[in-house]
Amino acid sequence: MSGEAMELKDAIERYAEAVPPGETDAARATFQRFKAALERGALRAAEPDGQGGWRVNTWVKRGILLGFRLGVVKEVGGGGALPFVDKDTYGIRRFAPDDGVRVVPGGSSVREGAYLGKGVICMPPMYVNAGAYVDDGTMIDSHALVGSCAQVGKRVHVSAGAQIGGVLEPAGALPVIIEDEVLVGGNTGVYEGTIVRTRAVLAPGTILTGGTAVVDLVHDRIYRRDGDQPLEIPAGAVVVPGTRPIRGGVGARLGVSLYAPIIVKYRDDRTDAAVRLEELLR
Repeated sequence: MSGEAMELKDAIERYAEAVPPGETDAARATFQRFKAALERGALRAAEPDGQGGWRVNTWVKRGILLGFRLGVVKEVGGGGALPFVDKDTYGIRRFAPDDGVRVVPGGSSVREGAYLGKGVICMPPMYVNAGAYVDDGTMIDSHALVGSCAQVGKRVHVSAGAQIGGVLEPAGALPVIIEDEVLVGGNTGVYEGTIVRTRAVLAPGTILTGGTAVVDLVHDRIYRRDGDQPLEIPAGAVVVPGTRPIRGGVGARLGVSLYAPIIVKYRDDRTDAAVRLEELLR
């Protein structure tokens, strides 16, 4: 951890529970420095632990929450018949050409405190919330959401209508993790701290939550959240929406089935060709 990060950590932890009387201006100044570090990518709500896993930076999430507590509700832009009204600590991010981020006209919004890497493309309308980290070369397509503190890797395609859930509280909760080169299909939803490993493919309409059981037909096993261990989609898995039958009771008698995503295969040359076609469209 850098010297700046250590200094910010100490200050955030001091103010996180309560701001002492007379120190509101100092706390807001600390938060502005903290927010700028988030936007540079120098701080992250979660990061790789160096051993193939992920760790939550609880103090960073507490700093994001601090910004909401310090904020004052004001008109923050928009104008017209329906002006934007929000906490003044979280305005709308502005980008310059040197930032290397493409924000295509048409109603998109990126909240302050979010990091977008070089080559990120934002297709309208889309939204990225505070604390999110979107790495280089990723595309966020129309009507897609990247929630607060979500971690999205390099060269990910978040397709139209996809929802990458966010989480701020509890501060120790792992956010959604989408690793490098994942293809998130249209109208897909990934929520509740799910980890999608490198180069996985989520077919359109796939929903992944903390309570989802994912059936792996290739390896004859079921993946699910286990206590504090999040649901993980293996690297290279191709996941499609599916169902599994209820085996007992009235559900069995009525032929009812439960939703269950299914891993039908792992990425091969044909899958990679489809992903490369997506890249050509950028």
